[in-house]
Amino acid sequence: MPKTMRQSILSTPLLTVSFILASCGGLGAGDSTAQEPAPVSGGEPITLEDEATFAVTSHGTFAEPWAIAEEPGTGNLFITEKAGTAKLFRPADGSVLEITSGLPEVAYGGQGGLGDVVFAPDYATSGTVYISWAKADEGEARRAALGRGKLVCGEDSCAIEGFTQIWQQSLAIESNGHFSHKIAFSPDGQYLFLSSGDRQQQDPAQDRTNNLGAVLRLNLDGTPAAGNPFAEEGSPTDQIWTYGQRNILGLKFDAAGNLWELEHGPRGGDELNLVVEGANYGWPARSNGVNYNGDDIPNHTADDGFTKPAIFWTPVIAPGDMIFYEGEMFADWQGQILIANLATTSIVRLALDAANNAATEEARYAFPKRLRDIVEASDGAIWVIEDGDNGRLLRLTPAS
Repeated sequence: MPKTMRQSILSTPLLTVSFILASCGGLGAGDSTAQEPAPVSGGEPITLEDEATFAVTSHGTFAEPWAIAEEPGTGNLFITEKAGTAKLFRPADGSVLEITSGLPEVAYGGQGGLGDVVFAPDYATSGTVYISWAKADEGEARRAALGRGKLVCGEDSCAIEGFTQIWQQSLAIESNGHFSHKIAFSPDGQYLFLSSGDRQQQDPAQDRTNNLGAVLRLNLDGTPAAGNPFAEEGSPTDQIWTYGQRNILGLKFDAAGNLWELEHGPRGGDELNLVVEGANYGWPARSNGVNYNGDDIPNHTADDGFTKPAIFWTPVIAPGDMIFYEGEMFADWQGQILIANLATTSIVRLALDAANNAATEEARYAFPKRLRDIVEASDGAIWVIEDGDNGRLLRLTPAS
């Protein structure tokens, strides 16, 4: 895992495999030949307050969508819905396939439900997808959990075959918040990084005897990866890569192989952090925000012993997720971060300059509703999905 200089500015029915090709647009499990995604059809134009930078089209609505991921080789979008359902959207013709079976049973409520979805590094041959969710425990207790299975699609629907849980939070908490459960694979495809929220409990984030309030480094089967910084402390501490984190809803690698996390603060102090092996980011001892009841939390100081955020926001932006943009459609944005935000109903664009230890908010684009997730399509367009009931799936292309 590369360790680069931390930036420190402060700112802002199951179906048979034979049907896979029919549904997934030419690439399925066992087909190692990647296909170019088909052109995107239709879409209803959407007017924004400022249309100078990009054009926006709407491609249907979804029920409390939480995460989107593009299927390798096809351009199809897997969309999770918080109450426990999921869809496969095919941009080529605008059709939507229901995931009719194989999804986990979720504990729906508050921030809990069906969570992130990511296609496995070897998806072209295995057909494997990884899905996170909020899982019910005894009484009102809940845990974040992670599982994997094989996506199999027919002409009218899809299923997840052989879905198996491979990980869960070590503590079951009577809370419906801060599950985090965002997934990122290392660039070499060998490791799975997973965010595990503090579940609104604060103190567990500084206690390494549990795996809450942390970024975890796992093998692809969910077991602790060898070489983790606290492996000698036993299970579940041997899963931890970094700790002292609150509620991470963005977890992405940049083109140089550095891992970054995007984190909700309390009242103020949303953070972007470079994920450095073994680092402690200070929550709840330090934050550039205050508690919801108004009680002060000490700000980060140079000598506090904690790893500082690369950039923070007060007032908050309430991030939904982020991408590092690498496409050609918006060539001027290459290497920059695009953040889809809930509270500010906006996309924030950040430029990072590691050599000069600086980060700058380059622009903030207003949208009419809360934005839950964002993904770059293989053609360079940007897909964004709105939060809540009837959340629209939006496609962004250059205005010209």
